Amino acid sequence: MTFGRCIRTAVAAAMLLCALLAATAVSAAVRRPIATCVLRDAPGLNAVDLLRTPGRFDCRTPQSRFGAGDFWVVSERLPAIASSGLGLDVESGSVWQNRTTLYVLYADGALRRTGFSSARIGDHLLVGALFTTPLTLPGAAVPPVPPVRLLWHIEGAANTRGIVIGPELYDHRSQEKQQVFLAGFYGSFIGLAIALIVYNLALWRALRQRFQPVYCALVLCLLGYALSSSAILGLLFPGLANNDRMRLNIVLLGASAVWMLLFARTFFERRVFEGPIRTASTAVMVAIGFTSVLMAATLPWHATMVDRLNTLGFCGLIALVPAILWRAWRMRSRYLVMFALAWGVPVAFTVLRIAEALKLLPWSFWIDNSTVVAMMLEALLSSMAIAYRIKLLSLERDEAREQESAARILADIDPLTGLLNRRAFLARAIERKGEQMLLIADLDHFKAVNETIGHDGGDEVLRIVARALRTAVPADALVARIGGEEFAIIVDATAGIAASDILAALRTERMPFDLRVTASIGTCNGPITREADWNTLYREADRALFEAKSAGRDRARRARRAAA
Repeated sequence: MTFGRCIRTAVAAAMLLCALLAATAVSAAVRRPIATCVLRDAPGLNAVDLLRTPGRFDCRTPQSRFGAGDFWVVSERLPAIASSGLGLDVESGSVWQNRTTLYVLYADGALRRTGFSSARIGDHLLVGALFTTPLTLPGAAVPPVPPVRLLWHIEGAANTRGIVIGPELYDHRSQEKQQVFLAGFYGSFIGLAIALIVYNLALWRALRQRFQPVYCALVLCLLGYALSSSAILGLLFPGLANNDRMRLNIVLLGASAVWMLLFARTFFERRVFEGPIRTASTAVMVAIGFTSVLMAATLPWHATMVDRLNTLGFCGLIALVPAILWRAWRMRSRYLVMFALAWGVPVAFTVLRIAEALKLLPWSFWIDNSTVVAMMLEALLSSMAIAYRIKLLSLERDEAREQESAARILADIDPLTGLLNRRAFLARAIERKGEQMLLIADLDHFKAVNETIGHDGGDEVLRIVARALRTAVPADALVARIGGEEFAIIVDATAGIAASDILAALRTERMPFDLRVTASIGTCNGPITREADWNTLYREADRALFEAKSAGRDRARRARRAAA
């Protein structure tokens, strides 16, 4: 299976898994949405009078248009599920508010009061950032008396998305199934995030790629965001006020967006983020970071205005993504396809969240939690993109090592004859252990050879001589061209190689135009443990070569004494 097919299979499997889990949760839930109407709080208002006169409430104006403050929110007459029996709860989405008081009117006229505050939310907060309140009337007879209407008194609502958002009736069994699903979903993401952080930190210690610690910081922010947005953080730390949890959630969402852009800047080649695109990405990061901190620090002060500023920062991020991808395409980035796959799903879900924040879409629990789904897929696909880049990096390093090895070989080789050059010959000779024999061979009257058959013919003669020398000596011998027509051989002194055998081999070689080419050889034995030893050995062998030349050429002479 190819790498691309693996990617497509993994993406399809992840999407199918999310669809199946969502379908299971939805099918398991027995829910009934509740329509609500709003009335701004004023002195003298009380629950009993308001329940008697629900017509005073505004049922048409969207809740978010009322701004921040204190409110009364009344429900319609509760649907038939309210008479289904014991174990009925009402749930709504978690929003910024200081205190919630819920009045439940029952069919027999009884009125029950319950509620919670941001600082003491206790058992009213569920996984998925949901507020829940049981509607069972204490001490009710069997069959129980069903509730018929709900009335919320909300104090200190920031009202950036609504006052009481998405209220629904649940029975206990459906609620338990949903909580099991959400706990498993968020738990799997938390485990995935921890595994990705550990894995990439381990890789970073080995590879030291600058995008790896950035990716770990990104996943760490996503982990924190998942813990805070799911309200698991509030369940783990009961003393944490719900409003403070939401402040932290806002900061972590902004930090996640900033680290996503930083990851893009370190993941792509440097040329992709050169010029205006780098300036624009910096501006978007500053905007998101500043507005997120501002919103978390100032809520509920001018909540709607600050929320819009924060939303505009994320709009800048969405607008920047096509520019990054286009730039990467223009720069022929090798990582474009993988990065587009990794960012495609998060961008799509972020568009939904922005549309919800701008009131273009109604609030939805699934849209509200879609960010975690998007981040889970982004973390998975980004990890696969990192694996793909590491694969390319490995191939690049292997190729670089091969090129380096080839370059070193070329640097050590005489390009005409393929023998070692003088520098490489000397470096390897000094490393040899034990008694060595140095043979210096110099072609006789080579100037006349060049004048007779030309320099091209002379080069061919040098190649033939080099081939003959390699053939005449053992495989572990060093053979080099150390001058124009001068060659050197280092061989173990116990190898039994005689200079006369090499001369005989040269005489049997067929030269261009059947030209007769001979050589003179000088030899000397001695150790080569340091450069001074080489100088002594070479001087004695060169003196022997001079004696061979003086004696009539086409012969060999051994140094009169071994090099000390």
